[in-house]
Amino acid sequence: MTSREVNVITGAFSYTGKYITRRLLALGKEVRTVTGHPNNPNPFGEQVQVYPFNFDQPHKLVESLQGVTTLYNTYWVRFSHGSITYERAVENTKILFKAAKEAGVQRIVHVSITNPAETSPLPYFKGKAILEQDLISSGLSYAIIRPTVIFGTEDILINNIAWLLRRFPIFPLFGSGQYRLQPIYVEDMADLVVEAGQERDSFIREAVGPDIFSFEDLVRLIASKLRRKVLITHVNPTLAFYLAKLIEPLVGDVLITRQEVEGLMANLLISQQQPTGHTHLATWLEQHADQVGKHYASELHRHFR
Repeated sequence: MTSREVNVITGAFSYTGKYITRRLLALGKEVRTVTGHPNNPNPFGEQVQVYPFNFDQPHKLVESLQGVTTLYNTYWVRFSHGSITYERAVENTKILFKAAKEAGVQRIVHVSITNPAETSPLPYFKGKAILEQDLISSGLSYAIIRPTVIFGTEDILINNIAWLLRRFPIFPLFGSGQYRLQPIYVEDMADLVVEAGQERDSFIREAVGPDIFSFEDLVRLIASKLRRKVLITHVNPTLAFYLAKLIEPLVGDVLITRQEVEGLMANLLISQQQPTGHTHLATWLEQHADQVGKHYASELHRHFR
């Protein structure tokens, strides 16, 4: 018999959150979401109750978490935009954790990032490290899941590399292109997150796929699976960054940030642990070559509009 325990996921309509929500519903769980876009279309209908974040009214956030067994937190920002900064995202998440404890939530499954460090000069990785420590110090049962790049039909990095390869004859690499990354499939990621919610012990677990690529090999793999003959060339990182900026008006989005380039080139998107995902990117690309990169995935449209 399945349990009717109540689960809350932040951003159930978002990329990773959607896959996690599907799994929870398939397990017969009652699901709520707290989101920054409560008026967006609800793809789950009456199966998922919708509440706003209410970071500015913590008592209301506590009310929306009453009776909840497990909170799955995917809330974060890829880059600062307007008043939504990394610092604000850190403070909002701390408010969320505090509200969860006050509401009596029993366990938090928190999505972090590989290689977080409070000493990092990169706000993304520094902010994630700060939040890990805040959660560990909360006294709540927790699972911290550290993914690298998450790929799937709606992802940002892999999809948008494919989009560029479909439309331009040249693809400039940042510097040597030999910095590495270890992408994980979104379905594998969702499995890890939901499984972590069913456990009771507190732990930190890496969410990494079975393959490690240099960035250049990754781009060449995508081009090969799309059957695209593109000149892949090495360019000074600063010049490559400004070339990316020239494309941004065409897509109305931030294509890549300087900090993301620095994170890639610092090899922060790989793990020293054994793979926890099993889906090979090459296999997935073969199966989805007619879909990946057909449409540009806009971060601004997804989270800020």
